[in-house]
Amino acid sequence: MRIEEMIAGVQQVLGVAVDGKAGPQTWGAIYARLVDKKIDRMKPSEAISPVDDRSEKVIATLLPELRPIARALVQKAASTGIAIRVISGLRTYEEQAALYAQGRTAPGKKVTNARAGYSNHNFGIAFDVGVFEGSKYLPESPKYKAVGALGLDLGLEWGGNWKTIVDQPHFQLRPSWAADLGEQQMLAELRSRRDLGQAVYA
Repeated sequence: MRIEEMIAGVQQVLGVAVDGKAGPQTWGAIYARLVDKKIDRMKPSEAISPVDDRSEKVIATLLPELRPIARALVQKAASTGIAIRVISGLRTYEEQAALYAQGRTAPGKKVTNARAGYSNHNFGIAFDVGVFEGSKYLPESPKYKAVGALGLDLGLEWGGNWKTIVDQPHFQLRPSWAADLGEQQMLAELRSRRDLGQAVYA
């Protein structure tokens, strides 16, 4: 039996999302089952300590299911000696349209290929990180690959693995209903759920 199958079996018994990766939701459920039902009157998956103020402002824009994982990524990176901050989270359709216009109909260089409604940032399920040395932001660094591996361990998808546009600062949490969908199919369903007022992770 592979470790992913073991984790998936534990997740099924615990009643959490089954993806074969032990992220904060899984560990929170294990903690609740074995140790304590509540931590400071919160569910264990929600009790991960806050990180720096800048990151917390961005994390607050994400869907609740993603917030503890974003915090866990910042903490895991710090434990390996890499300082990261969450620098981008939810984007409105208007913000996305303005980014898409850059280098096309507006001044500047192209920064995205995603139009409004075609970015996971538009649905609160994606965030970007920045690597820092002290207060200096490093837009390029080999440390992004190490952070990517940490994110994958937490069950996130990493933009550094993309084939068309490699986006090493980017992480996203794919809903379980989209496990077998291509990116465009998932985005179409996300747009539909947004228009209908349906939950993303339901």
